[in-house]
Amino acid sequence: MQAAYNIYPIGIVHNKDDDVRIEIYPQYEQALLGIEQFSHILVLYWFDENDTPEGRSILQVHPCGNPKNPLTGVFATHSPRRPNLIALSKCRIVAIEGSSITVDRIDAYDGSPVIDIKSYFPDEENNSDYRFPEWDRNKKE
Repeated sequence: MQAAYNIYPIGIVHNKDDDVRIEIYPQYEQALLGIEQFSHILVLYWFDENDTPEGRSILQVHPCGNPKNPLTGVFATHSPRRPNLIALSKCRIVAIEGSSITVDRIDAYDGSPVIDIKSYFPDEENNSDYRFPEWDRNKKE
């Protein structure tokens, strides 16, 4: 049985020149509490510019758009052509001001709808490139 799901944007990507920000809508600003404890976040957004029935029906692509690369299933690539147009980028937090998170970069177009943000926990705790709260180090297995 196939079910339909509704996804609602929680914000928008601003990506112009050196200004890369995730702007969270006011009704979701309280959900940012504690995000400053992290050095990185995972941003899930919608490939809205590729949202066509034709684009959603493409199941195989040549990776990186290069026809010299072998035909590959979209689930084995980062292609924006896929049945569900959910994208994911790991971003380093540069600054947080109110409901605006400035990040180092994101692989999203300006105006892309943000559908979720998740705090990023590195696989190895000894990696000094990441910052995360002490409470994660004390979690029970």
